[in-house]
Amino acid sequence: MKARFVSIALLAALLALLAFGGLVSAQGPVRVAVVMPSSPTDLAWSQSIYSALVAVQAKMGGESAMEIAVSDNMFRVNEAEQALRDYADDGYDLVIAHGTQYGTSLFDLAPDYPETSFAWGTATDTGADRGITNVFAYEASAEQGGYVNGVMAGLMTTSNVIGVVGPVPAGDALLYINGFRQGVAASNPNASVLIAYTGSFGDTTAAAETAKTQIAAGADVLTGSAQQVVGAIEAIQAAGGYWFGTQSDQSVQWPSTVVVSQVFNWVPVIEDMLAQRANGVLGGIAYNLTLANGGLTFKFGSVGIAPQVLVAAGNATEAILSGEIVVARELPE
Repeated sequence: MKARFVSIALLAALLALLAFGGLVSAQGPVRVAVVMPSSPTDLAWSQSIYSALVAVQAKMGGESAMEIAVSDNMFRVNEAEQALRDYADDGYDLVIAHGTQYGTSLFDLAPDYPETSFAWGTATDTGADRGITNVFAYEASAEQGGYVNGVMAGLMTTSNVIGVVGPVPAGDALLYINGFRQGVAASNPNASVLIAYTGSFGDTTAAAETAKTQIAAGADVLTGSAQQVVGAIEAIQAAGGYWFGTQSDQSVQWPSTVVVSQVFNWVPVIEDMLAQRANGVLGGIAYNLTLANGGLTFKFGSVGIAPQVLVAAGNATEAILSGEIVVARELPE
């Protein structure tokens, strides 16, 4: 049995009708726990899910309707696994493992708690092939926004050298980088894209050093992902260059350096997980954020952007939405 894929946009009307009225049981609020690899204020991966949880909580009526528990900075997988199990033992309704590194642990423990809903991302595997029915999966088609960012970056570089500070070549980080590379090539085939992986999601020092190396090689525009990006953004800001972000809005802290951020909107995903659970569906659905369903959006900083760059970005977005451009998720080495 394969996981079912759901279009978030198609569920909007149903969710509006529900108004979450049926999600709060007589026993108390819906209880949601999340285990994340970094801080809920990391301006990247973990903040994207935490912000969504808080937004859903507010829409449902606050803490009386939805309880949120957080275990952050869980970079050790064994400790994360114990936290997931503790939440399940404590009777939480939905337990989210916010990281692909937690997948093995999740599939090991989910069968032990058949009445608990689990979720993990970025991933598409719900464990259905293993007979597991209580795991949701979620991912972002980060290559789409990556392409648009790449188109803009290719037009804004003056040195024709662009740097990418990646964590590890996997998950949405790799999708984003692959999309970004294609966007740069489309708008500026003369630009060189320098790609380096730090091997860590949270090592801000390594990200800063990697960024400085790329800047020394001529890069005046950088991008990257994961909570490590703080170090890289600081480096390109000091050099007077530009940054293109993903996952969360990074222009909030660096408005004059961050041109635009692709932002992951997990709100409809969380809403639907809770609605499905209220209807007796505890898992088995894989969600995907795209430009078309509004799961991927853009937040601009205060950087001055030439009109032709904005037009090119708009045209690229429209071409992706229409299907004229299909951004490849995988690229040859």
